[in-house]
Amino acid sequence: MSAEVHAAPLRRAYDLAVTLAAWGYFLCAFLAGFGLLYAAAGLCPKPQLAFQRLNHWYYRGFFALLRLVAPRQRWRLAPELAACRSCVVLCNHLSYLDPLLLMAHLPRCTTVAQARLFDYPIFGWVLKSAGYVPASSEGQFAGLMLDQLEGLRQYLAEGGVLFLFPEGTRSKSGAVGALLPGALKLARQSGAPLVVFRFDNTGRLFPPGRFLFDAASPREIRLSFQGRIAPEEPVYSGPLAELSAHLQALLARPAKPSA
Repeated sequence: MSAEVHAAPLRRAYDLAVTLAAWGYFLCAFLAGFGLLYAAAGLCPKPQLAFQRLNHWYYRGFFALLRLVAPRQRWRLAPELAACRSCVVLCNHLSYLDPLLLMAHLPRCTTVAQARLFDYPIFGWVLKSAGYVPASSEGQFAGLMLDQLEGLRQYLAEGGVLFLFPEGTRSKSGAVGALLPGALKLARQSGAPLVVFRFDNTGRLFPPGRFLFDAASPREIRLSFQGRIAPEEPVYSGPLAELSAHLQALLARPAKPSA
């Protein structure tokens, strides 16, 4: 008991150090050069692609640092993710780390983001420039949403990836919640294959509603390939409820732990 009591402050100090290092990366990396690169990306012939590739390297750096400062976390990511092209990636959602991890491994990708994020200085500009879609079609976001969605099919045909979290919010329990019909409609209106992945333990490393990472506890962070649905399959274009049930079953299926 005494050892546990003395260990608790050390764990909190370690978690605080990891948290400050991880989130401090964003400011330091931006000031150290990424800020200038983002500014230059707007002058490229294809600025959207340039912004997406910069996001990719920005978040790769973040996870490289996180692996260094939190070595008790083991990472097992499905090789199918790196092979994703011209498809819609669908995942469960456990942590703010989830979209960052996808961007770190998908050089060319876009997603639907909370509308309020587009109002943030600099960050909102990066989201718009990278072609991300606001989740709201009301007020000031109506035109932006239509503009971003207009070229989606062409974007996917040229090798881009759209990733979505069809639950719409992070799960605090880890269980897969109800899937939003709007996300599923967008996914199949794209006409692209649906590739399903499952996150495990990102919500334990960085839980919803907490500032501190829980980096002192050893665990395996997994992103597992759960299945693929081609446009020609009946469930793809059938009743939306059947597609939702099928996807929910894939997302809820437990991933096999590594040996």
